[in-house]
Amino acid sequence: MTLDNLIDNLKDRRWRLNNLYWVLDEDGNKVKFRMRPVQERLLDNLWYRNIILKSRQHGITTFMCLLFLDLCLFSENIHCGIVAHRLDDAKSFLTHKIKFAYNNLPAAIRELVPTGRDATEEIDFANGSRITVGVSLRSGTYQFVHISEHGKICAQFPKKAEEIKTGALNTVKVGQYIFIESTAEGRSGDFYDYCQAAEKRLIAGTTPTMMQFHLHFFGWYLNPTNRMDPTGVVIPQETLDYFAEFEAAEGVTLDPWQRAFYSNKLQEQGLDKIYQEFPGTPTEAFQKAIKGAYYKLQMTWLRQQFPKRFATVPWEPRVKVDTAWDLGMDDHMCIVFRQRVGGENRIIDHLEFSGEGLPYYVKMLAEKPYTYGTHYLPHDVAVRSLNDGVSREDKLYQLGLRNLVTVERTKNIEDGIEEVRGFLKTCWFDETRCDRLITALDSYQKKWNASIGDFTSQPLHDWASNPADAFRTLACGVSSNEGGNGGEFLDRSRSAGNWRTA
Repeated sequence: MTLDNLIDNLKDRRWRLNNLYWVLDEDGNKVKFRMRPVQERLLDNLWYRNIILKSRQHGITTFMCLLFLDLCLFSENIHCGIVAHRLDDAKSFLTHKIKFAYNNLPAAIRELVPTGRDATEEIDFANGSRITVGVSLRSGTYQFVHISEHGKICAQFPKKAEEIKTGALNTVKVGQYIFIESTAEGRSGDFYDYCQAAEKRLIAGTTPTMMQFHLHFFGWYLNPTNRMDPTGVVIPQETLDYFAEFEAAEGVTLDPWQRAFYSNKLQEQGLDKIYQEFPGTPTEAFQKAIKGAYYKLQMTWLRQQFPKRFATVPWEPRVKVDTAWDLGMDDHMCIVFRQRVGGENRIIDHLEFSGEGLPYYVKMLAEKPYTYGTHYLPHDVAVRSLNDGVSREDKLYQLGLRNLVTVERTKNIEDGIEEVRGFLKTCWFDETRCDRLITALDSYQKKWNASIGDFTSQPLHDWASNPADAFRTLACGVSSNEGGNGGEFLDRSRSAGNWRTA
């Protein structure tokens, strides 16, 4: 290569990323960095704000470290920041990825752009550019910020997540670049919310604004190392069924080596962890059950069933709709809508609002097309108001609701939770109208006692409590008024209607 060709190539960022930098591979060997297909795809589709949901081992953080180094070396006065959930991890990124790559550059480039101050949390360059690492980056102004494992931060360190939102994100002006990357860690927190909003825009074909996130999803099958020799590997039928459904839905063809890898990884990790660490779709990524969740086994079991228990569940006009209520703190109201068809409990709708009076909710029910059966109410609706001496049960009756059943309080909360566990096995949920209810049932969990390092027997009172309590009212009401968990569970071949196979 002539000097002129080298100078021309150095003007091309893609060439530089594929030819200039050295890294340590998974085995600790020094190797020339070459962009993987996923990294190429990310580079080709950058937006101002980027949310990167992924499976494991795509090398996104390594790529971002090298991209930031490249930006600083070949541009003046660029300030890049990298956030990790632990300071030791942030320092490791700087030392073992960025400084390692810089120190192994050709001497001529290091002479043209020497380093200035070289600290454990920052590296300065003579052209005025610098890279800073930390756990929040509240101070300063940055043109490029990368946040690593944000899902883990949101799940395990919510105060740090809040600090990142108010700190790091506010250091980047509109029109500059943010990259948030993580595997999924449950269906709550900023990372989940950002992903959900970005995915909805992607599905709708809406271009995000400069302050909205664009979703990049990289599933397990895009990693070229996720392969193994299929010789002698016996894949269970339920896994083959999953492959067929996945390929049809995603337009992907898995080769025998990928199938063998995933089947063995599934046996090793279990269904819960495979979704978290090796998701094939954004939906799978957030199907991880939360530690201490009351209904973890039941919700996992529902997701293993075929036909799907979380699907499009149509309203059957010939069948009455029952409701179950919970009135929580700050007038937070949750109402679950259920139809019983044979032995199936079809959860067709979910209503949740706050700050409104009972007339508002009665009006909302009246505006829906349903013909109502029984309204199951929690035990505390019978308590009379100190203001007017009228109970909420009486007020609902005065507002026109009939067939009101007050569900007696169980002797202890564990009895009610057991009712829900049995009831869930007979349920089908409309995955769109009941999305928040499903998420709440996934998230409803025991309270953690830090002093003893274990979960208590009492539930954590957070956003998931009210929807979960309304569902418990339904389960207990059905059990006491209809017998069992809503009727004997029908064999699928005798289930009413063709909505699950249409």
